[in-house]
Amino acid sequence: MHNIEQLLLNQMQIPTKLIDSYQKLGLNELELVLILSIHRFLQAGCPFPTPTQLSASLTIDEESCTKLLRKLIQKDLLSIEQLENASNQLTEAYSLEPLWLKLMGVKKLTNTKEQETETVEQQISNIFIMFEKEFGRPISPFEIEMINTWLDVDKLNTNLIQAALREAVLMGKLNFKYIDRILREWKKKGIYTVHQAQEASKSFRKPTYQAPNEEEKRDTSFYYNWLEGEE
Repeated sequence: MHNIEQLLLNQMQIPTKLIDSYQKLGLNELELVLILSIHRFLQAGCPFPTPTQLSASLTIDEESCTKLLRKLIQKDLLSIEQLENASNQLTEAYSLEPLWLKLMGVKKLTNTKEQETETVEQQISNIFIMFEKEFGRPISPFEIEMINTWLDVDKLNTNLIQAALREAVLMGKLNFKYIDRILREWKKKGIYTVHQAQEASKSFRKPTYQAPNEEEKRDTSFYYNWLEGEE
């Protein structure tokens, strides 16, 4: 009996409306269980559980869990917030507030500054999606950290990162070392906009002969091999 009492006492509160309305929110059963798992971690004082922690209690692996988390964020049912701890360090935490507001039929009020922040967050999210699309695979934790370094440490514009990725694709050098080299060269030369990068690339481009009737497969006027001569 004692074990049964412990089982009954070890509970978490779940809004009944979530069970009744999850399909109307565009959720399937797996996404619902993932939300419940996040809710459980939040109540247990773990604000930012990893995909490994979350997938441990699900029937999916870490990679699939990461994709589901991204889908929930894109559906505006989950958000990631920055918090400041007692040591004045910024930490990240999941928030289910967007989900609860939708369940209550309440629209989140945003001022202009918040709307601008949402736009920036969407641009950053698109960068990760774009890299995965071009590489044809989920990017690794190391690669995610490298992108975050470009954004948070180097303070690079998302459009400039996108331009470096596009240059790497067209130059047939699709690897993070090459892209990082491009961005470091641009930063060293004081290049912080796509227009400046375009002008710099044009100045380095060597003219090549092209037969009058030769079909041009791609426009390389924008691009310069930043790793030329390097192994």
